Parts: sequence; structure tokens; C-alpha cells
Amino acid sequence: MPHRPLPLSHLRSAGRRRPQARRAVVRVGVLAASVASLFSVGTLAPALAASAGPDDAATHFRALVHPHGNARVTAAVLDLDGTGRGPAVYGDDTPYDTASIVKVDILAAALLRAQDTGHGLTAQERAQAEVMIERSDNEAASALWRRIGLAPGLAAANKRLGLTSTKGGPGARWGLTRTTSSDQIRLLRAVFDTKSASPGSSTPLSASSRTYLRTLMTRVVREQAWGVSAAAGSGWALKNGWLRRTTTGLWDVNSVGQVTANGRHYLVAILSDGNTSMKDGISLVERAARAAVSSATAH
Repeated sequence: MPHRPLPLSHLRSAGRRRPQARRAVVRVGVLAASVASLFSVGTLAPALAASAGPDDAATHFRALVHPHGNARVTAAVLDLDGTGRGPAVYGDDTPYDTASIVKVDILAAALLRAQDTGHGLTAQERAQAEVMIERSDNEAASALWRRIGLAPGLAAANKRLGLTSTKGGPGARWGLTRTTSSDQIRLLRAVFDTKSASPGSSTPLSASSRTYLRTLMTRVVREQAWGVSAAAGSGWALKNGWLRRTTTGLWDVNSVGQVTANGRHYLVAILSDGNTSMKDGISLVERAARAAVSSATAH
């Protein structure tokens, strides 16, 4: 069944907000993403939050985020309503395990594959896509992972989408795909950035594919509606990922999506690992999301 295009402002209302984390100064390395002419619908140039000065934004971010133990976190944020086309990146923009945030990438690859055939997703693929994004169903993700051709299929799709630092997991282990926060911003731009979909631009995902993916990300079930939504004021669309590593017992916890805050639209990607528990990881991700968006809005 075709899906009616929804306006970019049609985002799920923000859920219950968690209390603000206490302010504490921590060491967070700041590395602007070095990206040049890599995205077919727009260039992501190296950038930090705003013209007011990256040092101010970095200081603001460090004052709000406090990883525990050996946990680390990287945040990237892009103001879709701003004039700059590059994201602000806080922390080392190095690869992390994706866990279930890769499901957005898997669906984007499946949609590109369907576009190439000219027939769209099958009814079965739509059913799998919907539970994969809305409920984070792993069996559905595995089925679509096989359908797109595993890691090589993901790599082919990501080349078209402009991702350069994402490597698919081995064999059936899609959750061990590795990515960076700046690559996740590239992927989110392919889904949410209406400026890249202006007439005459080259957009890998069709308007209907983009609308379909955005819509599913606004329908994530309530118990999985944490993460970047903590930075939202009036709406959000997201996908989260969490994975306990058997070798260390520590948790990878990630969240990516779009939030609306103070009337502006932001793409946000928060990646973390080394968390002692999923609860600690969620708390860290939400502090980082609030801090990154707050730093962007402050400048």
C-alpha cells in the first residue's frame, strides 16, 4: 500500500523527559569530522557547532556529559535549518559497533534495491521493515540483511548514499557493523534533509522511500523511545541500538534520528561503548544528545 508523503515537521511528540544530568567537567576530545565532497546530495565539510566559536560549544558539551568508568561517547549534530552543511562532532569520530541502529541502513539499502527493480518493497518486506524499525525485531532484520546481500550489499548501498566509514558485520552478524557518528549523519541526511531533495539535486532515495523510512522512525514503540528524543522539544524520529558484548560484559548503546527543539530541526547521532549496564548507556546517550543539541542551539 503506498504511503502518503508526510511533511518534515510530522514527528512523533517527545516522550517523558528524564531529569537533567548533573553538570561535571570531563575529558572529551573534540575532533571535527574531515569530510569533503563525499555525499552526492551535498557536501559535509569539517565543522564544529557555530560561528561563535567551536571552543565555546565544546566547553558547553564537556560540562554536561560525564561518562562513567571506561565508557566513551561521540556525538554529532547537524542543524537542518542552518546555513552550514557540516555537522558538529564532539568526541573522537572513530568507529563503534552499530547494534540495531544499522537497521535504518539495512532498510535504506532494501529501498534502494526495490527502487532499482521499479516494483517497490514486497508485502512481506514491508511487514519485516515495519517490525524491524518500530519494534527492533531481529529476525526481520536478519531476513532483510540476507535480502540485500549481507555486508557487500550494504557496502554497495552505502556507496550510493555517501557513507565512507561504515563496514558491514561479518556473515549474519549485522549488529557488529562498524560506523562513525559523522557517517550516521550522512545516512540521516539521506532520509531527512529536504534541502538535499530540492529540484535538480541527485537523491539516492526516492521521495516515497524517504517518507516511508521517516514515518517508521516516528512509530518506535514507547519502551524504545529513549535516546536522542531526550533532546527534543516538540517531536522526534529515531532508531536505537544496544548490545552487550560477550567478551567484556560491557554495553554498546547508540541512538540516531531527528529532533525538533526550539522550532528547529536537528539530525543527531550518539554512539557509545564500554558502558557497565544498558541503563548507564542510555543515561550517557541522553546526556550527550541534550548537550550536543544544546551546544548547537546556544550558537
